[in-house]
Amino acid sequence: MNRRAALLDDAALARLLSAARQARAHAHAPYSGFAVGASLLDEQGQCHAGCNVENAAYPQGLCAEAGAISAMVLAGGRRIQALLVLAQSPAWVSPCGGCRQKIREFARDDTPIVLARPDGTSQCLTLADLLPHSFGPDHLKLGDRP
Repeated sequence: MNRRAALLDDAALARLLSAARQARAHAHAPYSGFAVGASLLDEQGQCHAGCNVENAAYPQGLCAEAGAISAMVLAGGRRIQALLVLAQSPAWVSPCGGCRQKIREFARDDTPIVLARPDGTSQCLTLADLLPHSFGPDHLKLGDRP
């Protein structure tokens, strides 16, 4: 865990966990039974949450992290300061590859990503831990265009 991940204080963690628990309770997971909640803090300190929404046409489902990001953007947020993913599993549940890239659009490499279980146990990583050497918006700066 790096310095920034360690800076996620207990109050922020409790807020994220509470929001993700509430979101997870609303997950639509009739096919897998695997409910996921996610929450994030934006640059204004606002908390946004999302849950997974499955669909009978499996690829059309929505991950909890994507829902939380959409809620943030809708509310005017543009920067993820911290994100928490909540699911019940023997192994830590981390964002899928697609969600890691979606998070990268709005977060820095040192953004804390918390993997949590309903009992409150958690592990804190950073986006760089989950998506090293990532491609993001900074690669598309157009100042040096020919």
